[in-house]
Amino acid sequence: MDFKEKLISSFMVFEQDIDLSNPVHEIRSKSLKNFEEKGFPNKKQEAWKYTSLAKILKSDYGIFPKKEVAIELKDVQKYFLYEIDTYKIVFIDGIYSPFLSDTTHDGLDVCLLSAALTKPKYKNLINKYFDKISDKKDSLTLLNTSFSLEGAYIYLPKSVTSEKPIEIMHFSTGKQGDFFLQPRNLIIVEENAEVQILERHQSLSNHKSFTNSVTEIYAKDSSRIDYYKIQNDREEAYLIDNTYISQNTKSNVDVHTFSFGGEITRNNLNFYQNGENCNSTLNGLTIINANQHVDHYTLVSHAQPNCESHQEYKGIFSDKSVGVFNGKILVDKIAQKTNAFQQNNNIVIDDRATVNTKPQLEIFADDVKCSHGCTIGQLDEEALFYLRTRGIPINEARGLLTYAFANNVLDSVKIPKLKSRINQIISSKLEVKIRHEL
Repeated sequence: MDFKEKLISSFMVFEQDIDLSNPVHEIRSKSLKNFEEKGFPNKKQEAWKYTSLAKILKSDYGIFPKKEVAIELKDVQKYFLYEIDTYKIVFIDGIYSPFLSDTTHDGLDVCLLSAALTKPKYKNLINKYFDKISDKKDSLTLLNTSFSLEGAYIYLPKSVTSEKPIEIMHFSTGKQGDFFLQPRNLIIVEENAEVQILERHQSLSNHKSFTNSVTEIYAKDSSRIDYYKIQNDREEAYLIDNTYISQNTKSNVDVHTFSFGGEITRNNLNFYQNGENCNSTLNGLTIINANQHVDHYTLVSHAQPNCESHQEYKGIFSDKSVGVFNGKILVDKIAQKTNAFQQNNNIVIDDRATVNTKPQLEIFADDVKCSHGCTIGQLDEEALFYLRTRGIPINEARGLLTYAFANNVLDSVKIPKLKSRINQIISSKLEVKIRHEL
């Protein structure tokens, strides 16, 4: 039995523990049928031309945890923003950990999706928002929807600002063998509300973990969302991340994706601007080595006039690592006065490293300002020579240049302690000693 067949046959087991009369289950059943028809994506599909899942699908993953696994705070504290106070939603092998979490219903909801899917007080919001903007043609999203049950549910009412950042943390222990996880997040930020969110998936041992994550984000009129994805997992980890964002009039959404770890990582980031004067920012930084593979696939759909999007992805690749960037900006014929920018810049440290980049513009309006570009190159030899003439050894000179190339992506990070933490990861990855802010 291959992994697809195992998943389909496991659906009957999944149904034994859920309410089959819940309207959400009709969505699950339909999604499973569509996944069964489509199967997993492969390299014959243009969107997956440079990323193969064949290696990932060979393992025999556990699907449902057999027991709850407890872990000590001291063993995972370093993965949190422990220097500041935050709300926390923590899962261990897919199971909620109340001991490590700090949720709230005081003025805003930071809680479990399983509660929102089943409790009557959330019914109207679930009916209105759950699975409404996800891609019904994407097989991995369909698979996630089929088994959707647990993840983060975040709701900010009108004009509410979260006083603390929110951390969504997924830990995989390996105590139950190789494991397949499918978290589902639903985030609704009402008119004029504001929130900062940090998401992280982390393996705690050298087992194989495969995470297929889906997040739906709704930014209502004049709302503000800063979203940070930290991907610095062990090399035995695989992550497929699908994030869908719907923006209303005058909303501002920034998404920062920092990809440093994991063996294979695929980030699908989709913005849908459904109101005027929206602003979208997509920033990404990838630093990988060995045989790591990171694939960024982005879409910004400008469907209304007078909107902006700014997209900048940078990558540093060494050894036999592989980087992929496929970014599309789509401008509808009514989306006049659109201002869209897209840039992908890459440094290849070793000749064995590979970068495939494909920036795209599809413009159907005539009064727009749109630009895109990409670069793939090596370190500037003149700058390297200049540093060496100042007595800086060759390895340190290379490290300083790559650090300077990567560091400006941090300019828009608005949480100082997070910026300092990422700065430390960058300098460690590049083997550069930099004095950081405290």
